[in-house]
Amino acid sequence: MAKSEDPEKPGRIKQLRMIAQIIKQANPKGMPIVFLSAVATLAVIVVIGLVTGYLVYSIFLGILAAISVGLVVFGQLAQRAQYSILHGQTGAAAAVLQGMRGNWQVTPAIAVNRDQDLIHLVVGAPGVVLVSEGPGNRVAKMLAAEKKRVARVVLDVTIYDIQSGDGEGQVPISKLQRQIMKLPRNLKKPAVNEVKDRLRSLPKNMPMPKGPMPKGTRMPRGPKMR
Repeated sequence: MAKSEDPEKPGRIKQLRMIAQIIKQANPKGMPIVFLSAVATLAVIVVIGLVTGYLVYSIFLGILAAISVGLVVFGQLAQRAQYSILHGQTGAAAAVLQGMRGNWQVTPAIAVNRDQDLIHLVVGAPGVVLVSEGPGNRVAKMLAAEKKRVARVVLDVTIYDIQSGDGEGQVPISKLQRQIMKLPRNLKKPAVNEVKDRLRSLPKNMPMPKGPMPKGTRMPRGPKMR
């Protein structure tokens, strides 16, 4: 018996329209840029075909290249739109971290102070990563305290700390995923799962911040090129 599709799950076309609307909201020139980049790619390849005498072949190749370039530009603008919407919101770093692909476990807001500064916990191949949100002079002590608390559970596993934000020495949310992906791969998958199991015994340190975390601002995933 065939499985019925989830009615709450948007179709691919609807998903692309949603992303296009978000791009348009963040940058009114975004979708024209996508269209022009695709058309320009097609035009260049067709001109090359006219010069070399392979017009029919160049049209076919140009259409494929135009679609590929359009999707790449579309994806880049979608990501920028996401960061633009998230910027300045409480929990923005958590929303970005939860969008990472791969074997990552993200626990938002394992520590919160009265100023609504946050510490998020990320577990993956590098080990444990603590990511803060808030001014550097306030979150430094929070990171140090959480590092000691987590170290009691994970023992000899490497613990990194990253301050997200726009201050000096901090990582903007637009570069946060890239910063974490650059960390060395210290653990294999079984060891990552073991660390995740250990951290389940870690007691909750602080209540969640007031107001909803910005999960609704996470971008729907676009089509993957094969």
